[in-house]
Amino acid sequence: MLFLDGVGIGRKDPGVNPFFAARLPALRSMLGGELPSLRNRRVSSPHALSIPLDATLGVPGLPQSGTGQTALFTGVNAARLIGKHFGPYPYSTLRPTIRQRSLFSGLLAGGKTCCFANAFPQRFFDYAKRNGTRLTVTTLSCLYAGLPLMGSGELERGEGISADLTNAGWRALGYPEMETIEPAEAGRRLAAVSRRHDFVLFEYWKTDHAGHARSRGEAIQVLENFDRFLVGILEGIDSGNTLLIITSDHGNLEDLSVKTHTRNPVSLILYGHLRHRFLSLLQGSGSRRPDLCRVTPTLLRMMVPPDAPE
Repeated sequence: MLFLDGVGIGRKDPGVNPFFAARLPALRSMLGGELPSLRNRRVSSPHALSIPLDATLGVPGLPQSGTGQTALFTGVNAARLIGKHFGPYPYSTLRPTIRQRSLFSGLLAGGKTCCFANAFPQRFFDYAKRNGTRLTVTTLSCLYAGLPLMGSGELERGEGISADLTNAGWRALGYPEMETIEPAEAGRRLAAVSRRHDFVLFEYWKTDHAGHARSRGEAIQVLENFDRFLVGILEGIDSGNTLLIITSDHGNLEDLSVKTHTRNPVSLILYGHLRHRFLSLLQGSGSRRPDLCRVTPTLLRMMVPPDAPE
């Protein structure tokens, strides 16, 4: 699962939406040459499909990462639970929900092996000790589930992936000898990691950062790096027995005319094995507008069926 922070479905306008200005051959190839837009929200190809997910969760205001990611990774409508959108970190009263109902907790309880593939520098671990409540939903989910976070050692061995894909930022973080790699190599490494686990998550937050910066050049570079990363992943996975999921928590990057998040839907892209089964379960509630809350329950139902042994 590739989690892209702050990526919604926007207008088919390269002037404000960098998805239609950047060169994205891998993503376009997956989706049959067409990218989702507000006028064409559902896209399919012989190997993949993309549907929109509601990120507003039926709550006024602009969606935020804390509540959006809680909804995505627990299946609980966090914004409705606390009565507002909140972020970037989850509201304090949401931490018990993350502890008890996160995707990682559910998969581990079902006997599945999991990996959060992002690697963190030592300064992050030092920060986490001092500020244990100011962590993202993904890192809190790991900590509460007892899933170890990766560090510089795993990154050097190719077992973890840098948030910037290339490792270039690590030199300024106190690792002057860290090898710089191409995004495609990072993708191949992630594909190799995925072969050793039942479920692997990678978080790419630079998309949300570029959206807030409103820099067209940065946004295009971030997307093109991601596309090259995707090339390596597609080279390394067997789509006949692997399902690749790409989704987000709220809109932002798709509209550089504003600095804030948006109320646009986000894409749920399904590529490869059992994608139609996943979609069928996701839409099983009969809702015409599936939202972020449907993803984790669907994944758990796919991977840990109700009649699975404890």
